[in-house]
Amino acid sequence: MIFRRIHAGNCSAWLSRVSLRQELCCFYSVPPQPVPPLAQTLQGYLRALEPLLPPDELNHTRKMVQVFGKPGGLGPQLQEGLERRARLTKNWISDWWVQRAYLEVRQPLPVHSNPAISLPRRDYNDWRSQLVFASKLIAAVLDFKAKINTGQLPVEYMRGKPLCMELYPLLFSSCRIPGPKHDYISHSRRPATHITVVRNYQFFQLDVYNSDGSRMTESQIHAQLLRIRSQSWKTDKEPMGILTSEHRHTWGEAYNRLLRDKLNKESVRLIETGLFSLCLDSPVMRISDEKYASRKAAQILHGGGTFSNSGNRWFDKTLQFVVGEDGSWGLLYEQATAEGPPIATLLHHILEYCEKPDPKRAPLVPLPMPKKLYFHIDREIKRDIEMAKRNLDILINDLDVNVFNFKVFGKELPKQHKLSPNSFIQVALQLAYYRVHSEVCPVCDIASQRMFRGGRTEFIRSPTNEALKFILAFDDPSVSREAKLELLRKAIDAHAALTEQVVRGHGIDRHLLGLKLQAIEQGLSIPKIFMDTGFGLATHWKLRTGQIPANTDSVMCFGPLVPDGYAVCYNPQGDHVHFSITAFNCCEETNAETLARTLKETLCHLQELLQPPV
Repeated sequence: MIFRRIHAGNCSAWLSRVSLRQELCCFYSVPPQPVPPLAQTLQGYLRALEPLLPPDELNHTRKMVQVFGKPGGLGPQLQEGLERRARLTKNWISDWWVQRAYLEVRQPLPVHSNPAISLPRRDYNDWRSQLVFASKLIAAVLDFKAKINTGQLPVEYMRGKPLCMELYPLLFSSCRIPGPKHDYISHSRRPATHITVVRNYQFFQLDVYNSDGSRMTESQIHAQLLRIRSQSWKTDKEPMGILTSEHRHTWGEAYNRLLRDKLNKESVRLIETGLFSLCLDSPVMRISDEKYASRKAAQILHGGGTFSNSGNRWFDKTLQFVVGEDGSWGLLYEQATAEGPPIATLLHHILEYCEKPDPKRAPLVPLPMPKKLYFHIDREIKRDIEMAKRNLDILINDLDVNVFNFKVFGKELPKQHKLSPNSFIQVALQLAYYRVHSEVCPVCDIASQRMFRGGRTEFIRSPTNEALKFILAFDDPSVSREAKLELLRKAIDAHAALTEQVVRGHGIDRHLLGLKLQAIEQGLSIPKIFMDTGFGLATHWKLRTGQIPANTDSVMCFGPLVPDGYAVCYNPQGDHVHFSITAFNCCEETNAETLARTLKETLCHLQELLQPPV
């Protein structure tokens, strides 16, 4: 059946257990992703360049695009190849996208790739409560997995249409594996019955199912976590997880050396095949309340460094839950398999589950001791660890993280004025960036494509011409308030229209990537429009943005895409908005705190524009 072809059949064991209703939803009710019309994409590409390029460069690019898209030219030939590919595959772009955007990227996973989600601090500050909450969290995740396996997870809808649900079973027992030129994703062929718990850099295999196949109760899990704590009190162990933070080529070479030893190979395989990982972090140094949210998000994102909790991570693992002794907690995930909306659904389930008491009593049966995973560290592996420690600390010290809760208003304000909250925030971000840097820049806002079979993500490109006109007029005292308000509405509506176009499968970035890769597949030279300086400028994403539509006060955090850029994540609630902003300290032009301060001011100024004081 077609649903068994996902990821070359590696996950067929998982997908075969999804309910028939979900299978039918994913592969019949959910339509295939369309290949956008070539002329539409090329026109959209040129419109995206208009606010960014000077007229002479824009004219040069326009001529190249006209040659590429003319009837009988290279563009229509490649378009025909893409349409043929769309007829023969589940999704014409998803596999290509995952390969190019994630598996072929050689940068380290922490900061550069893996997003972190930091959730509100739990009300405890000791290791006993840490283990109680960790037990509840594990039980909640197992309950979520059971709903997937038995078909009880409700099919999600957007705008009345079902969404593709195939990512959910792939979240568990999966791991990214480093390779010499590109990585690949490993899915356990046999359903795993264990998770990996790591504390003080020491890894443990924790079976979470009883011998009869039933899930362990919270009290059983808690008893096992107590055993793990008693076996992991030493703090002088080598941080093996640090190796996964390296440049992918470097880690790939170390990975091959590591697996030469039979003991190491067994331990690594148990980590890779586990359902997920749980990181029991030690408390970190107390800081001011003002900076606590930023420190907490950074801890989830990278562990805080080699003298903190970074050795508790295995960055290749798809799901890593982090539970700190100080009440902090969150989730770190690997993007080649997981994405924001399914992760948000998982976290929402965890929060709901944690509000309920444990209804089950622990059966009176002896439990096997959790298995400690050992590693044989020779001189070469020791050298690899030391190099990884240095490189990770350099990366962490280079990252500036600023997390704040904007409490003046939330998404209800733009809604009251019949404006899209997401587009409102996007225009505010572009205005704030302009106020700091006196220029507009390429912005990629991430949108889901799960309305289509096997769909992943697409970019919403900004700024638009409408946004540029508004930005240039906003701080001009000669422009009236009424004119500024009209320009604001046009800028927000233009971004909302772009969003609608992308959600319907007519974005331009995945299509452009497909055209380029189709040329390579056909043995042709890369088309000139992709070698143009305009294309390079338009894809130098100085603002990488993402919205996490969650019902909780959580905040996502990841690093910028380019050295002189920012990454901005936001979670709009009714009367407030959570923001995280990151930038690299090595770039003198960017500063996360400056952009955060300017963004707060800009949002307040936009409120005054919409609701002038009496």
